[in-house]
Amino acid sequence: MSLQTELKPMQELPMAQSSEPCCGPPLEPPSKQYEKAGYAVSPYTKSFIKKANRYIPQIKTNLCLGDRLGSIRVRLGVNRSAYKIPPGIYCTGTPDHDSPVLVSANYKLSFDTLRSELKEVACWILVLDTRGVNVWCAAGKKTFSTDELIRQVKECNIEQLVLHRDLIVPQLGAPGISAHQVKKECGFKITWGPIRARDIQHFLANDRKPWAAMREMTFTVMERLVLIPLEIVLTIRPVLIILALLLLVSGINNDIFSFDQALIRWPFIAGGLGLGLFGGTVLVPLFLPWIPGRSFYLKGLITGLSCVLPLTLLKLNSLQPFEHLAIIMTALGISSYAAMNFTGATPFTSPSGVEKEMRRGIPLQIICCLIALAAWVTTPFLGI
Repeated sequence: MSLQTELKPMQELPMAQSSEPCCGPPLEPPSKQYEKAGYAVSPYTKSFIKKANRYIPQIKTNLCLGDRLGSIRVRLGVNRSAYKIPPGIYCTGTPDHDSPVLVSANYKLSFDTLRSELKEVACWILVLDTRGVNVWCAAGKKTFSTDELIRQVKECNIEQLVLHRDLIVPQLGAPGISAHQVKKECGFKITWGPIRARDIQHFLANDRKPWAAMREMTFTVMERLVLIPLEIVLTIRPVLIILALLLLVSGINNDIFSFDQALIRWPFIAGGLGLGLFGGTVLVPLFLPWIPGRSFYLKGLITGLSCVLPLTLLKLNSLQPFEHLAIIMTALGISSYAAMNFTGATPFTSPSGVEKEMRRGIPLQIICCLIALAAWVTTPFLGI
């Protein structure tokens, strides 16, 4: 049962006749009651409007504290897959049969970004089921797709809400949408909207004609820095496991294992790991345009090397040559791998470009890590 199609407002309750009923002072009669046993109205729902014999959620365009905290949470990688809303039809303001129909994904961060830019705008919002993935990534994964768009148009009976036959689809969703197929299957023409939600009001006011800047994909410093917290959080668990394994291998020697030796050697290899992560997850996105090369895995090698060399030079006399090699190789492999994670979040590479880079980068990263492990483990047995 769909909340949007089945949920109907209850009738207004009459005011109590007694000025002092037994249960206390009289209650104000609610002007609208939308709650029903078994249902909960979402915090972003302002009201409901009746159109075409059904009640459609009228959503708020101001983000509340919960919305902003939710945004921070998902940017830190906490329960991202569950941060989604029910697909279907929504509206802002009081739209009519001439109002535009905007298409979006059911990733709540995308939905919140769009609705926050629709103040004073009356429109319909058709939300596709992208499994809680943003428009750009969902288009690549084929969940923001032609079939899903056609299905939602038919299921939500959009033709009953508007007289025109025009859908405004985000430009970043273009890889997943076939405009001529949508037109053929459900009669709606696709108009490609701006890349950024902040441009949507200007786009609508300009007779749906984009300026050149609305079609240009940017990747500014701030747009890159916002990716860093998520990348760091996603590495915490595997890094802890790797650090524990490095502690074990640091104690291997002729006597099988020495915990004292492990405590002495481990901080150096752990430092190489940490510097590699810093180079790949922080320096690469921060200085991306200025680091030589186009491939992310190569950029990671450069930043990893620049980070780890000072560490090896500071402790030149207390480390053996193979230990230097192990620390450097660890930093290079980890930094290269961490940097390569940004390929899917940038306009620098296409899906085929990402696959090509992985085929080249991963073998190199594995070689770096194997050299580091071999050099680190064998040093106590060499007697040098």
